[in-house]
Amino acid sequence: MIHDDFGEISFLKKNNIKYLSVRILPDSLQVNLPTGVSQEDGMIFIEKNREKILKKQQKQCENVNSALLLSPEKMLHTLTFGVRIVASERNSVAFALRNKVLTIEFPKEKDISTAKMQKTFWHGIEHFLRKEAKRVLPARLKELADLHGFTFHKVTIKSSKGRWGSCACHKKGDPQPTFSINLSFYLLLTTAQLVDYVLLHELCHTREMNHSPRFWQEMDRVTNGQSKMLRSELKNYKLP
Repeated sequence: MIHDDFGEISFLKKNNIKYLSVRILPDSLQVNLPTGVSQEDGMIFIEKNREKILKKQQKQCENVNSALLLSPEKMLHTLTFGVRIVASERNSVAFALRNKVLTIEFPKEKDISTAKMQKTFWHGIEHFLRKEAKRVLPARLKELADLHGFTFHKVTIKSSKGRWGSCACHKKGDPQPTFSINLSFYLLLTTAQLVDYVLLHELCHTREMNHSPRFWQEMDRVTNGQSKMLRSELKNYKLP
């Protein structure tokens, strides 16, 4: 569910959860529910701790890489479009993508440094990131696979913030296993070279489903010996 103040709220219920708890993220909450505790109980708990949770979200938002904090003074650049923040006479926030520029208009009297406004901006940006990722990433993955002789069978675009990508092997042990690759649309917040690095990383897993020396030898082969450097560069990028 989407909450106006807390962002997306998800509920996790497992037998090994002993206490009701809330994992607080800058734009979402994960509520861990023990047996016998309902989602309604979880929402009551959240409301009782509203101020504490909002303060923690605000602090987390402030700790995000400053390059990802949005304001009219600077333009965010993604792989396929720029983002421009504009104060206007509007009563609400509006988004429009034209000529490779996503313009976000906001009411000029609003304080856009708050966690709530930053989350509003990012929710809109994420909508366009997903659309653009679906347009460009599968085609680029196919192009790199053909170039280097890899085979995959399915690609899915996800909103993962924990991984840039992943590769799953199906029918493992069969003469002809199949491979599905998941890619985070947040990849578009990096560079074309780093996008290729991640795509090649997942393609190499179709041959080596681990990070053994043979895997990194394959990575060096397809990146002209630059895998270590690119891996280090990717660590400099943080997610909103």
